[in-house]
Amino acid sequence: MPAEPKQKPDDVVLDQTLRPQRWDDFIGQESVKDNLKILITAAKKRNEAIEHVLIYGPPGLGKTSLAHLIAREVSTSIRVTSGPAIERVGDLASILTNLMPGDILFIDEAHRMNKLIEEVLYPAMESRTLDIIIGKGPSARTIQLELPPFTIIAATTRIGMLSGPLRSRFGVTFRLDFYAPRDIERILERSCRILNVHADPEAITAIAASSRSTPRIANRLLKRVRDYADVHGSGRVTAAAAHAALARLEVDHLGLEPTDRRILETIIQKFQGGPVGLTAIAAATAEEEDTIEEVYEPFLMQLGLIERTARGRVATRLAWQHLGLEFPEQPRLLT
Repeated sequence: MPAEPKQKPDDVVLDQTLRPQRWDDFIGQESVKDNLKILITAAKKRNEAIEHVLIYGPPGLGKTSLAHLIAREVSTSIRVTSGPAIERVGDLASILTNLMPGDILFIDEAHRMNKLIEEVLYPAMESRTLDIIIGKGPSARTIQLELPPFTIIAATTRIGMLSGPLRSRFGVTFRLDFYAPRDIERILERSCRILNVHADPEAITAIAASSRSTPRIANRLLKRVRDYADVHGSGRVTAAAAHAALARLEVDHLGLEPTDRRILETIIQKFQGGPVGLTAIAAATAEEEDTIEEVYEPFLMQLGLIERTARGRVATRLAWQHLGLEFPEQPRLLT
């Protein structure tokens, strides 16, 4: 399966249906939820807009869902945009000046914002003012606009790409971690109820184990297994149907996809297990460096299949064993 395929319209509608609507529906990330509840409750008691929130972590863990839940909890509107969509300062000015008091502006992929846009955001976030320059040259003048109380919630998969001044203007920063297997199973059980899918517990366990500890992928696999059960079975998702569907999707019991295995095979077979640089891996696998670093590498590291070292990536003993290869006991001499 591709890393982040373009979703079909039906899948987009289903994803919106499966999105949590209440705190109780959002399973996992308990520490983040508890701190957010305190933040929201305190702001409501003071009748203030909540502080700006930065949420980061790998794709598919619920950053967008949390933003919508926060907006629902404070009973306000949420405006949604993304870093690449804000191309000019005028685009940002238009968005900010149309916000109502207490509104939330959700910026997805915040690390892809233009640096000029970031600089305009500084005073907007800190003092709720927007400085607009009219004209050019000696006749140029600056107009300062007052903005209503508002909250920015930014989501990013690469927090290191945000500038220090921008990060410092967020009142709270939360990291979303990969989910525990039982939490993924609970998410799948909830999705089955919403989609009216009858699934055996063993099938839920198999799908959860192959979901890369990520709710978005778990729900995607559930829909594909459901399709397989409808076409090749009675419609009930059994363990046998789940295993057969996952095999057709080339997803193994650890959740590794063909690209994951190709990355491991490249490190082991072409570079004797490493260390090897990210550029060399990308060239050998015909994948983009950013895709490897953002989509595949975090989960491979989570499983302990690869390690980052100062000299590059190294395949661990577990990676050799998973591919059915004999791990060399003697370290390779590097020249």
